[in-house]
Amino acid sequence: MSVSHEPAGVPALNLKAQYQSIRDEIETVVLNLLESQMFVLGPEVAGLEAEVAAYCGAGHGVGCASGSDALLLPLMAMDVGPGDEVITTPYTFFATAGAIWRTGARPVFVDIEPDTFNIDPHLIEAAITGRTRAIIPVHLYGQAADMDPIRELAASRGIAVVEDAAQAIGAAYRGVRAGTLGDAAAFSFYPSKNLGGFGDGGMMTTDDPALARRLARLRVHGMEPRYHHHEVGFNSRLDALQAAVLRVKLRHLDAWTALRREVADRYRSLFASHGLEEVVAVPHERPGNYHVYNQFVIRVPAVLRDGLREMLATRKIGTDVYYPIPLHLQTCFESLGHRPGDFPHAEAAARETIALPMYPELTEVEQRHVVGSIRQFLAGYASSSMTTDRAA
Repeated sequence: MSVSHEPAGVPALNLKAQYQSIRDEIETVVLNLLESQMFVLGPEVAGLEAEVAAYCGAGHGVGCASGSDALLLPLMAMDVGPGDEVITTPYTFFATAGAIWRTGARPVFVDIEPDTFNIDPHLIEAAITGRTRAIIPVHLYGQAADMDPIRELAASRGIAVVEDAAQAIGAAYRGVRAGTLGDAAAFSFYPSKNLGGFGDGGMMTTDDPALARRLARLRVHGMEPRYHHHEVGFNSRLDALQAAVLRVKLRHLDAWTALRREVADRYRSLFASHGLEEVVAVPHERPGNYHVYNQFVIRVPAVLRDGLREMLATRKIGTDVYYPIPLHLQTCFESLGHRPGDFPHAEAAARETIALPMYPELTEVEQRHVVGSIRQFLAGYASSSMTTDRAA
């Protein structure tokens, strides 16, 4: 009797495995926090702000309640508002454009590079008008956008650059880490991120002390000092519990990132060994970049994408699609007047991409099961296509 060595399933994300590896450290800091009863801002948040800033190489870190707020607050601090325009990509999580909209400004979309999924810097200049106040490049899936041409263009036009580094803590561009590649940067600590908390949380980094001070003021209703309100901000304080947990995890981040990169390399080798490279496009890591693989996103022909996901689901292999509807085609942005075909590379990515399981603890056995299952699906599809062609 043969014995199957296939895993029972492979989740898209396995946070429990990470927690078990640092459980004692986490419990210690949480219990200490409970004893202190200092739950909002305080020394844990200040400590995390300093440590994240140092990790990125930035002068200042300012914690906030979420990655979404970490995008909104810099725009507010730069006085972006009604009548202004902010350039960004249509292929990203909603919060990027949502932050622009909430200031009253207009999101102006620029198509992506088909290989990296990041904003195409060579298309930005044509989108600039006299109303352009900022550019928000997104370091999607853990890889930095091509920042040199973006920064040079922005500097020549007096336009601010705000990095959306929500998925990219630890990523580097030509030896410089995300978080120091623009005037300000936004990070997310949502649990699925490479540095994820036990709930929502965010961080902003900048080298500008005046900007950092205003960010810190805006996150507490524009207050400095207590009960003295210089402007109308809102409540976006980072909980001390999240900061305490994140400080523990930050000590492990580089090791986890190295493991993610090993997982990515194994995926590439497995797809190549099965001869799938002509059908499955694996992530492209731009030379000079250090990709941190928040996601491992492949491309397959659109006609195969949904059927492949359904088959993987029957084998309890978790996948996801980031993002099935580009931002310019979202109902809430209908007033911008975009139509299908306006940004063809973003729309193609929305039809063709699949995020495979990706986390530091993913084993080679599990990856072989994932890639082997994809190979079987593609072989079956090819066989059925040949049968159909002969019948015709």
